[in-house]
Amino acid sequence: MFTTIKNAFKIKDIRVKLLFTLAMLCVIRLGSAIPVPGLNSTVFKSWYDSLTSDGSSAFGFMDRFTGGSFENMSILALNITPYITSSIIIQLLTIAIPKLEEIQRDGETGRKKLAAWTRYITVALAIIESVAMAIGFYNQGFLIEKNPFYVVQIVAALTAGSAFLMWIGERITDKGVGNGISIVLTINIISRFPQDITSLFTQFVSGKPIASGVVAVVFIVAIIICMVVLVVILNGAERRIPVQYAKKIQGRRTLGGSKSEIPLKVNTAGVMPIIFAMSLFQFPIIISQLVGYNGTGVWREILNYLNQSNWCDRSNMKYTVGLLVYILLLIFFAYFYTSITFNPLEIADNMKKQGGFIPGIRPGNPTSDYLTGILNYIIFIGAIGLTIIGVAPIIFNGLFNASVSFGGTSLIIVVSVVLETVKQIESQMLVRNYKGFLDD
Repeated sequence: MFTTIKNAFKIKDIRVKLLFTLAMLCVIRLGSAIPVPGLNSTVFKSWYDSLTSDGSSAFGFMDRFTGGSFENMSILALNITPYITSSIIIQLLTIAIPKLEEIQRDGETGRKKLAAWTRYITVALAIIESVAMAIGFYNQGFLIEKNPFYVVQIVAALTAGSAFLMWIGERITDKGVGNGISIVLTINIISRFPQDITSLFTQFVSGKPIASGVVAVVFIVAIIICMVVLVVILNGAERRIPVQYAKKIQGRRTLGGSKSEIPLKVNTAGVMPIIFAMSLFQFPIIISQLVGYNGTGVWREILNYLNQSNWCDRSNMKYTVGLLVYILLLIFFAYFYTSITFNPLEIADNMKKQGGFIPGIRPGNPTSDYLTGILNYIIFIGAIGLTIIGVAPIIFNGLFNASVSFGGTSLIIVVSVVLETVKQIESQMLVRNYKGFLDD
């Protein structure tokens, strides 16, 4: 990987793209330090610290994806979560509405239309989220003065910040190394790593006997390495289905007869099941805390079961039932998201039209049924691997009270984006070498 980046810097056009991407990332980190106007930062920080100190992880979940912007309540506090949500909405609507599916098949024109609608929905979601947050801040006295004008300022600043990040992500995709939105999310997650390492060092190493400190360091490093290796394996694992194309005779030429493969990724849904499940659990907690209502009686118990920080707590193991429900949701969303992004029947029809077939399987519905059976099998394996990655840090945090941001979700995002970005850089270098050969 480092050799690829080193060689990429030797090529001028790729070097320009890399430097442009780095410059945009610096702008993002700078924007994360600019506070929202009208908010009393001291009061908000005290409120945030009181929530995290008593075990609430809902805002911590948000903060890890904003690179500390939410904790500081900067103008980029919403980050690109509205964009991610709007992208998911468009994907779901494309499956549900035939008209949108036709637009998607229109090639570049259709892609541009869907991209434009995604931007509009992003801005709408950003406005809704910022209004909810601003009203919550107003009601709880977090503003400099209880003045509605400050509410308008906060809404405008947070919405503009989210739209600005969306614009930067698209610019990185067009003029940088690609995967702009993913890179923006990744740099925010990585920015929290030093703080987490410091926190772990303070909790398990600092002030401890040398032998205990060394054992703790070895244990922590071993867990991190094992998690990264598992993520890399899960990210790259795939089942390749052989496809044979029949020979066709046109005039005096014989066409077809070639072989290819259908690569089915084991982790077809990527990190989306974890994001879906965790968002579903954290949403009620976040709403309750924003409106200043912690709940009583049954509602309080429900929030405790939903709160990730209460899972695997040795002093009160009954709340670990929430973890079991979370695991079931992970498996469910792994199947659900794959079902809306991968259509075996469509693939079988396309193969049939092109004269392709899987050896030993008849074209048409038998091929679709075969692909569905294989897909169900590997999705389950992928869901189990995803569950291990997502749950292991939660168990570790619950047993040892070591809350860190590089949990399963963060590691999958970071490793996947890094590997994909390196592949894109390599492909750009390869294209340039081909061009150079042709020019000669």
